[in-house]
Amino acid sequence: MTTKKFLILLLALVAIQVHAEVKLPKIFSSNMVLQQGIEIPVWGWGNKGEQVIVTFNNTSLHTKADKNGKWSIKLPAQEYGGPYTLTVKGKNTIEFKNVMVGEVWVCSGQSNMEFQLANASNGAEEIEKANYPKMRLFTVSRRTAQFPEDDLTSGEWVECSPETASQFSAVAYFFGKSLVNKLDVPIGLIHTSWGGTVAETWTSQETIKNDPDFKEALSELQHIDLDNYRQLKTEKLEKILGGTIPSNDLGIQNGQAIWAVSDFDDSSWKSISTPALWEGEGFPDIDGIAWYRKEINLTEEQIQADATLHLGKIDDNDITFWNGVKIGAINQYDANRIYTVEKNILKVGKNVLTVRVEDTGGGGGIYGAPDDLYLVANKQKIDVAGAWKFKISKAVIGNETLGPNSYPTLLYNGMINPLVPYAIKGAIWYQGESNADRAKQYQRIFPNMISDWRNHWNQGDFTFLFVQLANYMKPAELPTESTWAELREAQTMTLDLPNTGMASAIDIGEANDIHPKNKEDVGKRLALNAFKIAYKQEVVNSGPMFDKVEFRNGKAVVTFKSTGSELITKDKYGYVKAFTLAGPDHKFYWAKAKITDNNTIEVGCDAVSNPVAVRFGWADNPEDLNLYNAEGLPAVPFRSDDWPGIAK
Repeated sequence: MTTKKFLILLLALVAIQVHAEVKLPKIFSSNMVLQQGIEIPVWGWGNKGEQVIVTFNNTSLHTKADKNGKWSIKLPAQEYGGPYTLTVKGKNTIEFKNVMVGEVWVCSGQSNMEFQLANASNGAEEIEKANYPKMRLFTVSRRTAQFPEDDLTSGEWVECSPETASQFSAVAYFFGKSLVNKLDVPIGLIHTSWGGTVAETWTSQETIKNDPDFKEALSELQHIDLDNYRQLKTEKLEKILGGTIPSNDLGIQNGQAIWAVSDFDDSSWKSISTPALWEGEGFPDIDGIAWYRKEINLTEEQIQADATLHLGKIDDNDITFWNGVKIGAINQYDANRIYTVEKNILKVGKNVLTVRVEDTGGGGGIYGAPDDLYLVANKQKIDVAGAWKFKISKAVIGNETLGPNSYPTLLYNGMINPLVPYAIKGAIWYQGESNADRAKQYQRIFPNMISDWRNHWNQGDFTFLFVQLANYMKPAELPTESTWAELREAQTMTLDLPNTGMASAIDIGEANDIHPKNKEDVGKRLALNAFKIAYKQEVVNSGPMFDKVEFRNGKAVVTFKSTGSELITKDKYGYVKAFTLAGPDHKFYWAKAKITDNNTIEVGCDAVSNPVAVRFGWADNPEDLNLYNAEGLPAVPFRSDDWPGIAK
């Protein structure tokens, strides 16, 4: 026998011996919490036909591994209690000790769920007193997967202590703490999140394959050879760019911005809708440098003084030119661009505005609301949103491995499927920022994701609670459209699904930080929803929500539900802020509002004599929002109209 054949045989024998030992997925470990009140699935692997005995709390169940080496049983429903030992015996014996029976919650989403307790506003103080032996924590390791995985790469249950709580999800921690303190039962928290991720990556192939926006991408994912992934990305990029991939910025030659001069011929350039991230405009998964050009015609009157250019936000860095002259540059993805255009470079007739944008990762381009893009020339406002000329001048292949948003289903496959069907009470979810520019689509994919999880867990309509996006970015001086407001609307609409609840964070965000540090109130508000929906307790779990509106006598009379004891304003002035009104022309104006009884508010505006639409908190950051119920929960933003928005 050759050495090579001997090694192959030896490896095969070792594999058989390893496979013969019964084992369970990593979601099972000592210190875990098993769900109270329902049958508890226990599953794993062994040798074909291997007899397996599972013993827990004086009950033993027998099964055997099938032809593929898989086995499963269901423990009978258990009452709260512990600690117990779960024993699994095949040819070997496994013991999981210090096992509790209580309430298990999956905690998922993007970076605001991932945000660690150590970074929360009161994190240091909380960590010192985080001794909750009844609360058990499990963190799922990050993983993308082309197909559904059976197991996690790592992870184990630990008791909540100052040492283990520090790096755990702050939102999940505060949620669990509220449950432990009020219910006084064991609480298990399974944290599985990844910053910057979109909802469709958390959804399984069974649902995605039926979605018209993602089924093609799913099909591509399932047929790609990951060993040649870089080559695939290269070919896709070449197809998008119509040729070879530029590795140097073609717009600058010998230090001169040749693509910024007025007479440069851009007739061969493509058109792009602006503002919008270029990934959503036909240039997906591209980092690098792109140039935008826009012709603006000015009159003799408009060039008599310096002008002011407003470009909203640009991801990540920009250099901006007017008629070939540099007028500004900022290296910050979330800063508003406001540049002075000096009188001496303004021209009667054709002017060319050029913006060189460098994207270092993630989304790229001029983004935000169309109302953010305008020129003020001699006190006249000129809209510069709409179609711009566009060309990629430098492209970067980026990661050679699958990123979490490269295709749909990747995180479901790697970070959710290995948990199924571990018995749970429900899930909490904090995500949406990465889908904000596709809010209309989110109206479909978010509820579909919830239904998808429920179908896979096969536990019926388990409780699913989520956080509505916090207020963020610079407050608007005038009423405007907002992708974040539309995303919040999509989240509110998801409450049509049974056993769902929403915790508003509209009053605890930070204008300059997409990761607000107040995670305690978020966790507490999620817990209120759990008490109401999952545990059927008589608590107020929501702030005031829009019910209906009547327009009469030049006013809007808005009726609210979920008002708790009563409607209140949370400042000394007594009038209600953050309302706007519009007439048939669809133009919104700030409005004056006052509480007329426990659930009604009257809204009026001198500029709108015949209102047909009312909005409340409809902005990226409605920082002046001051309407609450007496229980201290903020009113949920809404609009009464269904006019087309700006998000896809």
